Amino acid sequence: MEIDILDFVEQCRDLAKQALGKHAGEPASGGFARWVHVVLHCFRLEEGHSYRETPNRLKYMSEIRDVLDLDQDELPDYSTIYKSFDRLKMWVWRALLRVSPQQHPQSGHVALDSTFFDRRAASSYYRQRSGNSVQTLKVTTLTDVEPLAVLDVHISARWKHDTKTGPQVVRRNADDLLSVAADKAFHNWHTKYEFYALGVEPLISQRGSRPLTTGNNALIRTKGYAQRWMAETSYSTTKRSLGDAVRALGWYR
Repeated sequence: MEIDILDFVEQCRDLAKQALGKHAGEPASGGFARWVHVVLHCFRLEEGHSYRETPNRLKYMSEIRDVLDLDQDELPDYSTIYKSFDRLKMWVWRALLRVSPQQHPQSGHVALDSTFFDRRAASSYYRQRSGNSVQTLKVTTLTDVEPLAVLDVHISARWKHDTKTGPQVVRRNADDLLSVAADKAFHNWHTKYEFYALGVEPLISQRGSRPLTTGNNALIRTKGYAQRWMAETSYSTTKRSLGDAVRALGWYR
């Protein structure tokens, strides 16, 4: 889907300032405000530019520079943009993730699912230097089934079982949730009991063919379990547009 890049940058600026609050104007790498770095990376990823290409493109995009409050002769060097991506703490991206879904009406009914992102092409240079053999990242997301807004995400180079990462993601957002739909990989009794204790209805499919199991699976389908597949739509869009950019907290490009 094509977007207006100027509108996109303006929205990123507003969201970054809202998410960072009093920390938005604090200087980060190269003396530029923290919100400027956040928007630069959003622009870079959306347009598919390399770190070196980004400042070169901005030289000829005066309207984008105006949104960023940057003059043509004071654009950050590509190395500054490169380093700032590592120096921005995880709380910055989580704050941005937290305010982004708030731009859409939320239903409280979410899909919990996990998938894998291939990092072999994006990380080959780093892996060769470090001797690291990690090639795939596991991503667990919480997606509102109506606006398809991703409410939370867990990314790891260590493939923890879904019954470990699922409750962690739900726990952080329990106050805003009514029900959680998830497949059999997330099922165990401890998880269901915790969800009930948090006031969230677990629509989790169970393994087996016993009458009790079959009855449970039929019941949750009447309550919206089929909406779990909305998470697949979100994954498909993300993998097509931003797949190479996904990384874990301690995992390089």
